[in-house]
Amino acid sequence: MNASKIHTVTEVLILEDQQDLSLDELCRACSTEIDELLALVDEGVIAPRGAEPAHWRFTGLQLRRARVAVRLQRDLGVNTAGAALALQLMDELDDLRARLRAAGLSA
Repeated sequence: MNASKIHTVTEVLILEDQQDLSLDELCRACSTEIDELLALVDEGVIAPRGAEPAHWRFTGLQLRRARVAVRLQRDLGVNTAGAALALQLMDELDDLRARLRAAGLSA
């Protein structure tokens, strides 16, 4: 086997839609600190269920949103508000594409 085609996977996270994550688990899954995730909650990027951080639960969709936001911040230097705006625009783009598909038009 060609050595240049060998890739090492260090961590894989498979999250079923029915399974929720705690704040600590979300931090580990995103490789980030609690403060960064609290800022994403404050900005409305992710919306936990539960009354207080110790009881918060996050869905797989929120995990994906948090990971995108963290990557935007780390890789591109986008601030939290900018990451929230970028995610909102991506959501709107997805909605528009779905509407085009529903109308029988290509996206």
